[in-house]
Amino acid sequence: VSYVNSSASVKAESDICCTSANAIQVVKSLVNDDTILMTPDRNLAQYTQRYTDKKIVYWEGFCPYHDRLTPRQVKKVKNDYPEALLLVHPECRPEVIDLADEAKSTSGMLDYVRKSQHMEFIIGTETGIIHTLKTQNPDKLFIPADEKMICTDMKKITLTDIVNSLLNISPVIKVAEGIRVRAIKAIERMLAIPRD
Repeated sequence: VSYVNSSASVKAESDICCTSANAIQVVKSLVNDDTILMTPDRNLAQYTQRYTDKKIVYWEGFCPYHDRLTPRQVKKVKNDYPEALLLVHPECRPEVIDLADEAKSTSGMLDYVRKSQHMEFIIGTETGIIHTLKTQNPDKLFIPADEKMICTDMKKITLTDIVNSLLNISPVIKVAEGIRVRAIKAIERMLAIPRD
């Protein structure tokens, strides 16, 4: 099982892909397998392990921004905002997830906050989500669990880049046909799993 943001080459070697939102369903769907190799994020794999009876062997990779959040930081911000619910991403360390009120994917956090009657939230994921949360829920308070959880890779794409890409249909990304054919199978298997 490989995380969907892995390279095409990794997907080509995978049986199926997953996102942080569907990792549990993906692993549970593998009914003929008792042991699962999950890559590249150890924290997402350990989170998924909590909700399945499969043995998950995981790659020792991690998201450097989610992995940087520590229990000490979380305890401090929870102490500073005792009424706030702590929402963290499944790519956070297990000991951080243990302190959270909820562990949710990015889309899961947006949905949870929208439906919640609660008014204060500590957000333990990439800080860019806070803009969207504030826009969708202007009456609620959002506190970053760590203001330095800023993904420099996500910030590389600008609106100008998007406009230029759409206007010029570039850059063209080329994937070797043999890799493409094998990688698409892992993606299609993931997409075939019913959503909750």
